[in-house]
Amino acid sequence: MAVIQHFPRVWLLSDARNDSALEAALLRLPRGSGFIYRHYHLAPQERLARFQRLARIARARGHVLVLADSALTAREWGADGIYGAALALYPRRDDLLRLATAHSLAEIAQARRVGADAVLLSPAFATQSHPGAPCLGPVRWRLLAAQAGMPVIALGGMNARNARRLDWPYWAAIDGLS
Repeated sequence: MAVIQHFPRVWLLSDARNDSALEAALLRLPRGSGFIYRHYHLAPQERLARFQRLARIARARGHVLVLADSALTAREWGADGIYGAALALYPRRDDLLRLATAHSLAEIAQARRVGADAVLLSPAFATQSHPGAPCLGPVRWRLLAAQAGMPVIALGGMNARNARRLDWPYWAAIDGLS
C-alpha cells in the first residue's frame, strides 16, 4: 500500500454538481478524511488550478488527496494516489495509493489482480447521479465486499444515515458530504 499515515474512513468525491460546496465540505470533513478529485468537466489548466486551491485546504486538514488521473499526473500535482477503473491503475511502479472503481465481483477481482489498495464499490444505494438505475442494496453490497480481500469503500447514495444503515467502516459520497 502507498505510504499514508492512516486509511481514511470517510471520502469526499468531487463532481461538477458539488463544486461550489467543496471548500466548505473539505473543512467540515473529519481531520484525516479522504478527498478524490475528479472534475472531468474542466479544461486541463482550469482543472489543475481548481485542484491546487482545493489541495491547500485538504492538506491543511490532513486529508489524503487522490486524483482521478494517471500516476504521472498525480506525482506532478502532488497527490497521494490515483483513482479509476482497475486497468487504469496498472502497472504499479510507485508508492501511490491506488483506489479502483467496481460495480461487480468481476471488477473487484480485477482490482485485486492489478494490486489496488482499495476498491470503491457502487452503487450501494440509489443515487442522484443515476436516477432510476439499479443499486446493490445493503445485503448484496456486503456480500460483494466480503469477497474483496482489501478495504472496500461504499459509494452510491451514501450519507451518514446510509453509512449507519450499511454498517460498514469506509464510505464515500459526492452529494451526501457536500
